[in-house]
Amino acid sequence: MAHVQRTDTKGKRGLALEQLASPGHRRCSAETPVITNSSGARLVRSEEAMAGVEEDGAAVPEFKSLVQMDPYLKPYVKDFKRRYELFQKHLLLLEEAEGGLDQFTRSYNSFGVQRLPDNSLFFREWAPAAEALFLTGDFNGWDKFSHPYAKKEFGKWELTIPPRNDKSPAVAHGSKLKQVHPRPKKPSSLRIYEAHVGIASPEGKIASYTNFTTNVLPRIKELGYNCIQLMAIMEHAYYASFGYQITSFFAASSRYGTPEELKELIDVAHSLGIMVLLDVVHSHASNNTEDGLNHFDGSDSCFFHAPPRGEHSLWDSRLFNYSSWEVQRFLLSNLRWWMEEYGFDGFRFDGVTSMLYHHHGIGTGFSGGYSEYFGLQVDEDSLVYLMLANHILHDLYPDCITVAEDVSGMPALCRGLEEGGLGFDYRLAMAIPDKWIQILKERKDEDWDMGNIVFTLTNRRYGEKCIAYAESHDQALVGDKTLAFWLMDKEMYTSMSSLIPMNSIIDRGIQLHKMIRLITHSLGGEGYLNFIGNEFGHPEWLDFPRAGNNESYHYARRQFNLVESDQLRYSQLYRFDRDMNWTEDKYGWLAAPPAFVSAKHQEDKVIVFDRARVVFVLNFHPSKSYQDYRVAVEVPGKYKIKLDSDLGIYGGHGRLDHNTDFFSEPQPYNGRNHSIKVNVNTQYCTFLSSRSKSFNRCRLQGK
Repeated sequence: MAHVQRTDTKGKRGLALEQLASPGHRRCSAETPVITNSSGARLVRSEEAMAGVEEDGAAVPEFKSLVQMDPYLKPYVKDFKRRYELFQKHLLLLEEAEGGLDQFTRSYNSFGVQRLPDNSLFFREWAPAAEALFLTGDFNGWDKFSHPYAKKEFGKWELTIPPRNDKSPAVAHGSKLKQVHPRPKKPSSLRIYEAHVGIASPEGKIASYTNFTTNVLPRIKELGYNCIQLMAIMEHAYYASFGYQITSFFAASSRYGTPEELKELIDVAHSLGIMVLLDVVHSHASNNTEDGLNHFDGSDSCFFHAPPRGEHSLWDSRLFNYSSWEVQRFLLSNLRWWMEEYGFDGFRFDGVTSMLYHHHGIGTGFSGGYSEYFGLQVDEDSLVYLMLANHILHDLYPDCITVAEDVSGMPALCRGLEEGGLGFDYRLAMAIPDKWIQILKERKDEDWDMGNIVFTLTNRRYGEKCIAYAESHDQALVGDKTLAFWLMDKEMYTSMSSLIPMNSIIDRGIQLHKMIRLITHSLGGEGYLNFIGNEFGHPEWLDFPRAGNNESYHYARRQFNLVESDQLRYSQLYRFDRDMNWTEDKYGWLAAPPAFVSAKHQEDKVIVFDRARVVFVLNFHPSKSYQDYRVAVEVPGKYKIKLDSDLGIYGGHGRLDHNTDFFSEPQPYNGRNHSIKVNVNTQYCTFLSSRSKSFNRCRLQGK
């Protein structure tokens, strides 16, 4: 292990703890651009772009397409033009500098630590305000001054350490693992399993990469998820920060194991046809000075804006200066490094709302008024950085997936750059889980508002894909509870046995848990996300070891053992989640156009909609069932039940005959040309299809 020791302009000394013992612990930085021949991705120069919407004065090639989709954006044409021109300007500079975009985004090969052919080690850092820089570690007995860096131009510092007498590197290095399985292709229907490696075990400890590979990946495959979103991988000093206070951007967290073990995890996932996204934190950085970027060169800026702009008042963290050439090199190379070094397939960008606005969303309620998304409150430096990041990632890796965590609803966030958008593939539908928690906290069953539920699930920008989810890690954190625990609370400790009849609380909780997940999955977006363990109704909440809980790991684990026994009802919820995913894999409703909602009957508490040629029927009424309930359908023919939450294997009551055929009648109903009559039981959901294909049970079992 080795650390960088620097002296700032005031003569004070400090440590920037950048672990250099493995290829996963390298820092990239910046230098002044040198104009060379272009060899990177294609650039649309400004004179070409002017051919876009010239009559509107917008240098955006396909802005007309965006305005046709949303005419209310036309008054903001100047904002889109300015953003796009800034993006083009930065892209042109990056394209023409230092060998093009390819070399610029591989700056991790020239900064940090590099091994030379003779096993010498070459170190390069960017610390423009430092007066001296030293390398210290166990290799030199932690002598703070024995290995000084030499100061170079443009704030760079360099150091070369010759090999030992036996020709081995002076600083020990780990082994290499070759990843052999290719990246999976981008799926048309994205089903994400959000996971945290450290909690992925029933044991009260920090679980490992190897444990995840061996014990969790097979579960994810069986459940029918085709993508994993890994949290807390970027190195963070404080475990309880959930991985959102990054101290080392070019390092995979060592608390779970070695870099090679993480590479193996990703490689095995690829062999199962599962993509892996990194939860990347480029919205802010840890405030730590001992082991982070803060005060790296002794100044209060360097990678960040100087205070107060460079500080996040709620997160107690530092905010990047995205207009800086050096910061762009650092962050863009960081994305490239995770893709190349570990084989990730894309990113979930954390804290995008904070990046997009100078107010960072603090004390701001977004009403949806378009004036909120344009003007002086928008941080166009960070907005342009996100455009650059999406351009480079999608150009270099066509199957790359990028997801934005944005609560504001910024228009065109998930539209192409050529339209003036930011280029993300998906945004998180963050209002949906908040709505479910609000309903469970504040409403009696008979007061649930069907229209408001449908509105929340369908209130998204047309043409911009959303990831729907009923709950994520945010809803499970201490101070809140999982959906299952909101529904069943302390009864989960004593009444989840399948050997005894369900009491009313468990019965209600199990039925609503399935209904909430199915309607979110099928109506809420173009992708779906589940947080690890919630597929089987994980009890309680999530809390990491800290002083306030006596450093306990009791709530920082996932109790997969609860699923192993058929004598507990957790396995019933697990089966429903599995079959729901594999049913979607067959019918593809996530990849289909938005659903047509034909009924949201408040008194009956019934919601009916069709999507991907299948009809969904949900009865939220706590006590009423309906016989021969008329349901609108568009496609005439014979309908069969394809997924039934009332099956006994799902914790239901088995009240429906699956041999029944439902024939449509040429009677228009609720906006559709045909209709059928079905039996709808209380707190129950199903969907029917007119397709004749039989359901493949092997796929349900992940085989």
